[in-house]
Amino acid sequence: MTQPAPLELDVRPIIRDGEDPFGAIMAAVDVLSPGQALHLLAPFRPAPLFTVMASRGFGSQDRQRDDGTWEVLFTPAPAPGPDAEMTPGSADDAGLWPDAVHELDLTGLTPPEPMVRILEAVTGLAPGEVLFALLDREPMFLFPELAQRGHEWAGNFARSGQAYRLLVRAGARDD
Repeated sequence: MTQPAPLELDVRPIIRDGEDPFGAIMAAVDVLSPGQALHLLAPFRPAPLFTVMASRGFGSQDRQRDDGTWEVLFTPAPAPGPDAEMTPGSADDAGLWPDAVHELDLTGLTPPEPMVRILEAVTGLAPGEVLFALLDREPMFLFPELAQRGHEWAGNFARSGQAYRLLVRAGARDD
């Protein structure tokens, strides 16, 4: 069985129009056939996207062309088995954490609302207590905020790839 040709997405016009290409990139990922790669063209090296795509099961190869355009080939990795672990953000021991005392379903909310709600909720937790959140996407901009506040986190995409599951363990309070 042959692999389908990579889907090509050129985000340069989107960026030229002053828009954020992230939605278009994720929409393209959502329509990929099993095993199909995404060939992305961008005016700069999209380094933050590498982490997002890795968390969705894609490896990446990138190169800058002579005209300055960056080409990135995101290739799907083999699907993880049913016992795939949470990807630790700042925590290597998330499997030993206590059960979550607070749960948030933040699906359907647009950024930055999920981040705001998670930061508000974790502020009310005692040190060591855990919060569980369900989101539409990996909250990349939340992670530095959690680290700055002394909290730990671990997360992964649900098997369906349609939701991101996040655990946050509250750190010591500064008050």
